[in-house]
Amino acid sequence: MSYFREIPNLEYQSFLSDSNGSDRYLLVKNLFKRIKLRDDLQNVFTLFDKYQIVDGARPETVANEIYGSEEYDWIVIISSGITNVRDEWPLSDRQVYDYSLNVYGDQLNNIHHYETTEVKDEDGRLIMPAGKIVDSNFTIPDPDVDGLTKNPVTGITNYEYEVRKNNEKRGIYILKPRYLQNALVDIKKAMIYDRSSQYINNRLIKTENTRKINP
Repeated sequence: MSYFREIPNLEYQSFLSDSNGSDRYLLVKNLFKRIKLRDDLQNVFTLFDKYQIVDGARPETVANEIYGSEEYDWIVIISSGITNVRDEWPLSDRQVYDYSLNVYGDQLNNIHHYETTEVKDEDGRLIMPAGKIVDSNFTIPDPDVDGLTKNPVTGITNYEYEVRKNNEKRGIYILKPRYLQNALVDIKKAMIYDRSSQYINNRLIKTENTRKINP
């Protein structure tokens, strides 16, 4: 991932036990300078394509498919609004099964909750939409037979619930390829430091030495 290559550097005062001087610094990446797309671009939906992540795909494989290089996996991640790849990127089908089995054990196929099924009257008018969470004994008046009720309910197992949650992560928005170079230029500009008391160059700043300030 070339993400970290874009983040500017920071010389940070060393507090390591083997540091033999008060002016020793460590060169680190300034992770507080988080890479992101410009805020005004995030709301321009014409810049993005809806993308469905297939089973087993990873950010780098999506980047290779869309942008022709795995090194733009971080563009896939930030343009889709993902901040934690481990939790927000979908698992493979096998991983979902293994995860569910680990969480639920022999209760894997037990009912997690109940949902409504779709109900229409004889004229095709929607009476009850599908997918509303209800109790197992939920009923509604039968739209076709006066005095009767219907129980338009289906049980969703623990495993089905986890599969659904995972599948909801598969639909993402990613930056269209023709805007990639413009985005890279904008991001590089955003990673340049402004002049300040800590400024060394446009890719490096240096923190204050607290040992000299507070001996």
